[in-house]
Amino acid sequence: MKVHFILRYHTRMGENCLVSFGQEQPRLLSYLNEDLWHGVFELDAAQYPTLQYQYLFQSANGALTREWETERVLDLSDKTMDYQEVVDYWNSTGAIENTFLTQPFQNIFNPAPAALPKQAAKQVFSHVFKVKAPLLQASQVVCLLGHGVALRSWDTGAPLVLKREGNWWTIRLDLTQEDFPLGYKYGVWDTANNRFVGFETGNNRILYAPSAGQKKQSTTLHDGFIRLPNDTWKGAGVAIPVFSLRSKKSWGVGEFSDMPLLADWAKSVGLKIIQLLPINDTTATHSWVDSYPYSAISAFALHPIFLNMEQLAGKKHAALLKPYLKQQKALNALESVDYEAVLQLKWDIIRQLYDLLKADWLKDKDYLAYYEANKDWLAPYAAFCWLRDVNGTADFNQWSSHSVYKPKDIDKLLKPGSEQFDQIALHLFVQWQLHLQLKAATDYCHQKGLAVKGDIPIGIYRYSCDAWMAPDLYNMDQQAGAPPDDFAEKGQNWGFPTYNWERMKNDGFAWWKQRFEQMSLYFDAFRIDHILGFFRIWSIPIDAVEGILGQFKPAIPVTEQELRDAGIGFSFERFCMPFINEKILLDTFGDDANWIAENCLKAVKGGFALLPAFDTQRKVEQYFNTQKPDEHNQRRRDGLYALISNVILLSDANATSGNWAGAFRFGIEKTTSFQYLPEEIKAPLKDLYVNYFFRRQDDFWQIQAMEKLPALKRSTNMLICGEDLGMVPRCVPDVMEELGILSLEIQRMPKAYGATFFHPKDAPYRSVVTPSTHDMSTIRGWWEEDPKLSQRFFNEILGYHGTAPYFCEPWVNRAIIQQHFNSPAMWSIFQLQDLLGSDEKLRRENPHDERINIPAIAKHYWRYRMHFGLEDLMAAAQFNADLSRMVSESGR
Repeated sequence: MKVHFILRYHTRMGENCLVSFGQEQPRLLSYLNEDLWHGVFELDAAQYPTLQYQYLFQSANGALTREWETERVLDLSDKTMDYQEVVDYWNSTGAIENTFLTQPFQNIFNPAPAALPKQAAKQVFSHVFKVKAPLLQASQVVCLLGHGVALRSWDTGAPLVLKREGNWWTIRLDLTQEDFPLGYKYGVWDTANNRFVGFETGNNRILYAPSAGQKKQSTTLHDGFIRLPNDTWKGAGVAIPVFSLRSKKSWGVGEFSDMPLLADWAKSVGLKIIQLLPINDTTATHSWVDSYPYSAISAFALHPIFLNMEQLAGKKHAALLKPYLKQQKALNALESVDYEAVLQLKWDIIRQLYDLLKADWLKDKDYLAYYEANKDWLAPYAAFCWLRDVNGTADFNQWSSHSVYKPKDIDKLLKPGSEQFDQIALHLFVQWQLHLQLKAATDYCHQKGLAVKGDIPIGIYRYSCDAWMAPDLYNMDQQAGAPPDDFAEKGQNWGFPTYNWERMKNDGFAWWKQRFEQMSLYFDAFRIDHILGFFRIWSIPIDAVEGILGQFKPAIPVTEQELRDAGIGFSFERFCMPFINEKILLDTFGDDANWIAENCLKAVKGGFALLPAFDTQRKVEQYFNTQKPDEHNQRRRDGLYALISNVILLSDANATSGNWAGAFRFGIEKTTSFQYLPEEIKAPLKDLYVNYFFRRQDDFWQIQAMEKLPALKRSTNMLICGEDLGMVPRCVPDVMEELGILSLEIQRMPKAYGATFFHPKDAPYRSVVTPSTHDMSTIRGWWEEDPKLSQRFFNEILGYHGTAPYFCEPWVNRAIIQQHFNSPAMWSIFQLQDLLGSDEKLRRENPHDERINIPAIAKHYWRYRMHFGLEDLMAAAQFNADLSRMVSESGR
């Protein structure tokens, strides 16, 4: 059968379009004009009884881009048909309408199509019309009208009604008696009231006569999306970590079983989404340090702390819990989470219930199916947990055995009947129970019409099961972090190894795809933590403690030749080694200067150099870890950190004399090393610095992102939101727009250069607006941090005259919330604390107790909990009525 492909897509000279189907090489189409490409190919109907195909675009430089459409299917099984023609529109990945075909919209927000009369089984047709319309209301369907009798001659009282087939609205018509060309348009028909709502916007679509000379043929029109307003849908949501939830039945920490209560409340006030922080297992040390939710020991396993004991015990073993109920009430009454006490209590109970339940559990068909579907990560994770506890550390490099992961060894450990099987299987049991409780919770949310949004951390814990299983996927000699900013003047060092993207690319990003697949079991959308890491990551050498000594990788380096060409010259000792003279030493250490000089430095020409025992921050840290932990020694330690980072350039590992290459240290103008340079080289050095960080990298970083993000986006149908905060390269918004990834817009973190604030009214449609995140103070906390800034905000953004109140009064808090509700952004999502801040009776007395995380504190204790229960929130009638009204009036 011959198939004639016609593609509507605007191109320029030097560009090409191709069509791809099956496992064959894409076939080149022929140019008709700048808006049309076509090609006629003879296909074997036996090989392709149903033909699924896609188009590709080839840029002038040869790069290929695959369109987003995956749902065009042709039936080639009719042996009487010798010719088919298809007329298609290119479906751009970034088309806004594609957002409404993602998981939350398809499964939750978009209602099922209205019932239609069944079409005759055998219908004579010459043309098939197909169009997508993802934003119709419950009683609406797509209809078709146009020129000629068969298209009802534009009679809006009796249009042709299309039938929903998957995501396509479809109708088959016999147009053999019509005179071509025909003008036509799609419209909307209200089935509840039997009335025509209106036509799509834009000019008439034109249908030309099919190709002449064919005996029996048909034409299929894939008309893309119906042309209706695509920026009208808006939703609102609440953001809260699971551990922060509180109910009468929780055990000192929020649990998966608390989510239905949250869903009941969210539904009652008109919210559409619940956003959570990461919920993966972070148990590395069995201490409160593990409370950091972005440092998971497995990218797949769920955290045991979220397991509810009452549901686990069930009625059959409820009596086992009675001796622990007093402790449960005591822990649940605490203002914040006692991480260690809660986990210890839960594990005591879990082990007892495991002994009672394990015989039946191991035979459970549902469990066995779960194990088979997840064993690639589940079995190694369970073995990892056992080995961690047996060896007293998650650092597998220190284990007495199995420090190198070998699948066959793990199979032996997990063999039923083996000495350690029972202890390892405990972790399989816990993950199964966590899966059941989380699945029940998210299913309940879905039944209430709520989507659930998860969070994917940018990094993995250095001593995680993932790193143990596949260390080659990560750069274990590097640490991920962030450059200095207003929140952390020394930068941030997260401690995670950076990703070996080249290695990950070799297997098609299999680990990432597996991660997304696992998340989609529970979540409908997710936030990519630090999406900038897919463009470049702030990479810190393993011997550094502070983020200030990092550099962006990959990056186009600054070279020795560039420095010389700019008239700056190059001296490795002056630019790449810490610059220390007597005045710097005295200014940094004061009365301790002599002690530092005698114990940590050696005299060199023009000043001092660090002794080998103190020449890296990690060595300094290790030394002072052996000293008395007082303020005096802390000042000495921090001063040495500052000396070590008092450099202008950072060398690449492979830099050689005469052919040096590397990076600028961030913020060189703040270093005394820069301040002591001759004036005549400061300006050209600063120009080169600006070029390095803010100009030369953009195109390069865009290429890096486009090598990863398109493949990852194709691997899931969850709605993707990017956390694009911090030092954002200019290419980031374009890439996110091209890929249809939602941005994050925060009022106090404007992206416009030189701006102090961002106004929610200026948000792009495809974005999430929020007044704060877990890494910031809440609205009320921020208001008190800088009264001068709050005064400006009060006058410039809120539009009030006069003096701002010193404290963020409920009406001020409410005005800020209202701005976000009224934003044109697709989503307005609020921390629960910010919503409560509008109510004098419900909000916490001290706003600083509402904060979840302080990024500048490397080992912050993540323990915030609601100060009252979800049951009480549900009963707060006036607050809920006010919030519901705000949601409704904003059209969300």
